[in-house]
Amino acid sequence: MRVVEITEPGGPEVLDIVSRETPAPGPGEVLLEVLAASVNRPDIQQRRGLYPPPPGVTDIPGLDAAGRVAAVGEGVDRLKIGDAVCALANGGAYADYLVVPAAQCMPVPAGFSFVEAASLPEALFTAWNNIIWLGRLGEGETLLIQGGSSGVGMAGIQMAKLLRNARVFATASGAQKRAACTELGADAVFDHREDWAGAIREHAGEHCLDVVLDAQAGPYVQQQLDLMAYDGRLVFIASHQGKMAEVNIRDLVRRRLTLTGSTLRPRSTDYKGSLATALVEAVWPLLESGRMITRIHAVFPLTEVREAHALLDANEQLGKVVLAMDEARAGERP
Repeated sequence: MRVVEITEPGGPEVLDIVSRETPAPGPGEVLLEVLAASVNRPDIQQRRGLYPPPPGVTDIPGLDAAGRVAAVGEGVDRLKIGDAVCALANGGAYADYLVVPAAQCMPVPAGFSFVEAASLPEALFTAWNNIIWLGRLGEGETLLIQGGSSGVGMAGIQMAKLLRNARVFATASGAQKRAACTELGADAVFDHREDWAGAIREHAGEHCLDVVLDAQAGPYVQQQLDLMAYDGRLVFIASHQGKMAEVNIRDLVRRRLTLTGSTLRPRSTDYKGSLATALVEAVWPLLESGRMITRIHAVFPLTEVREAHALLDANEQLGKVVLAMDEARAGERP
């Protein structure tokens, strides 16, 4: 089978397509014939040498895919050969075939193509895990998403509005990206290149945020804490602005603030399986009814994986970037 290999840490030019033997599924696993796989920010970090795969996980990048079940391992009874599924992978989605735990597979939503389905797992798993579970977003609370036009951001905006009737603020750069956040339901969107904290305070007052989803950290941390309400929750999913921050501990204690964070990739299959179950129960009806959408920015054939990574490096995308292993079949709606 064809796979994408990272030859050494670096830019898109270090990605090569090579041939490897097709793997076989073990107990509790399925072999997925991959028709489409999305390109995510963690893939970029892995390529740069900043996000190595956990021990025992393949070096092939790619965290979510969609396709058809080609083989099932021992003990798998809810999936059969030919089923159309999308899955959160532990790695390895940039390939013609992928072994993935059956618990991390979900049916392709009715009316969705394989390309559209491939854009869902990583963004939805991350948004649900951090906003709903760790952030404990409650009915009618106020949420700030730093980076509302990212895949996770767009999923989070819609989840918060549709499932929690939340007031949602977001940051994004450029008028087009801010407009996209508004179209998805954000109540107010602020330019992160300007004084976003001051703009939020002017718009909604002091201590207005119940939950913050942040991928920036660094100098953003105390600014966010200053805006948070009593019992507010600040959830980190990355630290693009810096891994260190100085915070006012007395204020944190006085207002009972919670700082937490997560990386999903090292979590157990049972944990990810619970996330998959929650998403199919709560989010799949929204997707299939058209109330919640996914936005595809570009689709590249696997042979143009370098161009796909260059697009994310430039941060010019608005929506998901997807690799198609078989362009004709990837566009089909099963």
